[in-house]
Amino acid sequence: MTANATSTRAIGRLITFAGGDGAGKSTLAARLHQALNDAGHTAVLVGKHSTEVPWDPELASYLDHLNQLVYRRDPRVAKACGDHYWLLALASWYSLQDRLMVRPALAAGTHVVLDNAHHKILARYAVNPDVATRLAVQVFAHLTEPDLVLFLNLGAREALARKGSFTSLETGHSGGGDEDFIRYQDTVLDQLRQQAEHGAWLPVNAAEMDREQVFKAASAALADRLHLTV
Repeated sequence: MTANATSTRAIGRLITFAGGDGAGKSTLAARLHQALNDAGHTAVLVGKHSTEVPWDPELASYLDHLNQLVYRRDPRVAKACGDHYWLLALASWYSLQDRLMVRPALAAGTHVVLDNAHHKILARYAVNPDVATRLAVQVFAHLTEPDLVLFLNLGAREALARKGSFTSLETGHSGGGDEDFIRYQDTVLDQLRQQAEHGAWLPVNAAEMDREQVFKAASAALADRLHLTV
């Protein structure tokens, strides 16, 4: 190698997932992450509670504390703070996870499989009459654009049959019955379908596929769109 030669490192790819609660996003994310590494790629799985910042333990500690405030809080506190607060709290969490975990990994050539991306948060706020949709769009607009969004298109009734149970958040705090879950989730799903009309989204008709078929469809998308063979 000559003194003037320079080495380059390929930028990693960001793969995210969208779909209603119970669509199988986390299951698919974990499997694709494993498959990428088994195939010789370097990939990390970043999820709802991922807070590791290897190059700075103090930042990792701060990120973990923020995660605790946002996701590991008492339900009574969540209700008292209100929707605007939680939108901005979630924006803070996603901003730091993007800045401290996602972007450094991509810059190092590591592929990031991002479970629990912000797509569903945007969809939930789009159906919330108390918060302006444009505000929710703005506070997430700076996040790294994914190279591929795998959209698991699965209706709420089928998702509920697979999940078996749900939380109050998953009904939009509209009630505790199955029909409350189905009604709210289908409304959120309509918003996700609108998001899918823009950007690097790939709809996967999960209602007509078992988990193995969904995985094969996702693997084919990685090969076709990102040239990542698993």
